[in-house]
This record gives sequence, C-alpha cells and structure tokens, in this order.
Amino acid sequence: MHAAVYSGIGKIECREVEKPALGADDVLIKVKAAAVCGTDLRIFKSGHFAIKEGQERILGHEFCGEISEVGSNVKFYREGMQVSIAPNVGCGVCRYCRMGAIHMCPEYVAIGISLEGGFAEYFKVPQKALLQGNLVPFTGSISFAEAALAEPLACCCNALESVKTRPGDNVLIVGAGPMGALHMQLNKLAGSNKVMIADISESRLGLMKKFKPDVIINNSQQDLKEVVMEQTDGIGADVIITACPVPDIQRQSVEMAAKYSRINLFGGLPKGKEHVPINTNLIHYNGIILTGTTGASLAHHEFALGLIVNGKIDTNSIISKRFKIDDIKDAFDYTMSGEGLKTIIEF
Repeated sequence: MHAAVYSGIGKIECREVEKPALGADDVLIKVKAAAVCGTDLRIFKSGHFAIKEGQERILGHEFCGEISEVGSNVKFYREGMQVSIAPNVGCGVCRYCRMGAIHMCPEYVAIGISLEGGFAEYFKVPQKALLQGNLVPFTGSISFAEAALAEPLACCCNALESVKTRPGDNVLIVGAGPMGALHMQLNKLAGSNKVMIADISESRLGLMKKFKPDVIINNSQQDLKEVVMEQTDGIGADVIITACPVPDIQRQSVEMAAKYSRINLFGGLPKGKEHVPINTNLIHYNGIILTGTTGASLAHHEFALGLIVNGKIDTNSIISKRFKIDDIKDAFDYTMSGEGLKTIIEF
C-alpha cells in the first residue's frame, strides 16, 4: 500500500509499505480522507519526542474511512461501516481515563504520532483503541473529507465547554486559521451576540469572511483592545479564545475581558516563551475565569462528528486544497505556505 512516511526532520515521502495484517481481534480501515494538521508540520520541521532518531512513522491523526476487514472476534463493527478515528489512546485505568478524559492520561499514546497514522491507504486500529471506543461510526450524506475534520472540531468543542458561551455573549477569537474558523462557528451556534475575529494576516482574515464574523480586526494595523472596547460599549469581551501561539495575546486577553468573562488559552506557546506576565488583579477583581484546553475526549469527538453530520458546522468551507497521497510533499509545502486553511489528502 502507499503511505506517507516521516523519516526525520524535513523528510517525508510517499512509498510502498506492507499492508497491515489482520488478526482475529483487529479492524482494518480503508482510509478515505486525512487532513494535514499543524502538529504534522511541527513534527516535520522539528521532530517529536515520541519519534526517536532513526525511527520512521506514518503521520496523520485527522482522518476517517470505511471498514474493509473485520477480525473474527470483533462483534460490533462491520465491513462497509463509515468511521471516524479519535486519535488519543489512554491507558484505560488511571484517574483521568476513568473520568473519560483519555486525552489527559499521563501515558496516552497518539495515533499518527506515537503510533502509525492515517496518511496511508489502510490503517489497522490498535486493539486498545478499538476497546476504548476510538472508532466512531457515522452515516449521512457528508463527504469523508468533511468528516476528517471531526478531530480538530472536537478540540474546539473542548474549549467551548470550558468557556460556556451563552446567548448574548460577545466573543473574541484571536487567530484566523482553521481552528479560528471552527471556534467562530461553534460560538455562533451557541447563540453569541457578536463574534470578533482578529489576526495579523490580511489574507487569513479574508478567508474568514465566508464564516460571517460580525467584526474583523487586523491587529497589526489596529489596536486590538481599543477595537474590542469600541465593539462592546467599553465592557470588554465575555469570551476570549486565543487560537494562536502568541504570548502577548495571552497577556492582553485579561485586559480586554469583561467582568465575569471566560478566557480559553487554546494555542500552546513555543518552548522558551511559556512564561507570560499576566495582571492577576484583573482576574481577581473582575471575576475572570482563565482556562486552558488541549486535545479532546471521546465524548467531544462524537459530539463534533454529530455537528458535522447534521450540518450544524460547515467543515467543507474550511478545506482549501486536496491532494493525493503521492503528492504528500506538495501538500506539506502548500500547508506551510499559509495560503489556505485546511489541506486534505484523499485516497
């Protein structure tokens, strides 16, 4: 089968590899669509601690497909089922796994990072992932490419749960990437009064127009706090999501926040820039709730997939370009250019 194999920093190529052998307890998926994620790009550019020097890995953790083979001991899954894959696999016995938060398990492994992933024609589901419920069936008229974005949407659903956006809230999202587009749609769906999207890239902000933000802010040309205060009658934003890896935006978030607001630090910061001076008195006296989320639980994944299947969230409009697996290098180059939003590999 064809697979995109990462073999070291700056090295990824499509090559012929052996198709996974099916055991009695296994499920084999014919991958139909996989999305390129920022994590894939970071691994490509800088490596990952879970992939030791000299090791190779099939990347890809945002993907879906159709079950092509089922082992004789597998009872629930059937050939022909359309399935989405939640990539984080917990140990199953720790406190966080028992809470349903497998993505917070200290020993979790990730498909497409610690384990072989979805940039391949076929994917064998690890048995532990099968038993934990990481394989989520779906039906409906959506395309596989649309369903492949359930994983990033699930991460945004996790963030939404933390900020608890309510009808009438004024929302600020900083970061006009694919995650920003998903956050925007989710917060509109939650009944927000006004959704503001900010970024320093005029081209990225232009791509956001299709999702109908109420306010677009280029914070390389405008004072972000000033615009937010103007748009909220001097009150500040009720919900702020920092969907960008920028320390100063995290610092500034508490200064733009209304009393009793909720802030989600969604974008992680680069190594060496983690320490951000935040005015904690603003948090204290204004009753601000400051949160952070990473990844998603199985419940978030299933919820996100349902939103896509039922047409509540538009993931098709986030897809900018499609490639075949043989063109994986071109797909990575295009994604790194920042020209579009989401790149899809179709099989």
